[in-house]
Amino acid sequence: MWWIAQPVTHQGLLEREAWYLFLAAAALVGVYVYVCIFWCLFAYNRRRRPAAASFTGNPPIEIAYVAIPLALVIWLFAVTLRAEVPMDRVARNPDGIVGVAAFRWSWRFAYAEGRIVTVGTPFAPPTLYLPVNRTTEIDLTTDDVNHSFWVPAFLFKRDAIPGMTNRFDITPTRTGTFLGRCAQFCGLEHALMTFRVRVVSASAFDAFVKTNGQATP
Repeated sequence: MWWIAQPVTHQGLLEREAWYLFLAAAALVGVYVYVCIFWCLFAYNRRRRPAAASFTGNPPIEIAYVAIPLALVIWLFAVTLRAEVPMDRVARNPDGIVGVAAFRWSWRFAYAEGRIVTVGTPFAPPTLYLPVNRTTEIDLTTDDVNHSFWVPAFLFKRDAIPGMTNRFDITPTRTGTFLGRCAQFCGLEHALMTFRVRVVSASAFDAFVKTNGQATP
């Protein structure tokens, strides 16, 4: 179905699972609240009950109204933790490392310890090549102001912050070309700060690296 997220990375699948659980919890709470609202509208209608309703203390209900939301919050925290910890964990021995540098207003991608570098412009977005079913460590930096590395198809976004390197892993599960962009307003040409991610087979990626990027995989 069109509204169901279909992430193309292993990390995105973890995010989707957490998102579905949050959505289910929100739906259950919403249904319960609206049922209570409409039940009160009909059960305590002034035409049916001219006298105002009066209530006394009800400890079991009061305790339940505290315990159930608290348990729900704790459960959602555990769901978030279960998704975020693997996403934030960086493999000790990734299959490859790519340096991603953001600058106003485009991107620079460095492969093979900087021997292969692709630099884009606002009017000529660069392409980031990644191998399918391999774990690639992304070392994200910025040359100037805050930027953000966002690929909607990955269900993943990470900020590029001056003075620090954000490291994270990406494991694509499907080949194809996907749009990426800066999601942090960074100045005049922010809307043009885009890039493409092209996920290719492992052999095609190896050929790309071996030929120093002269041949397009």
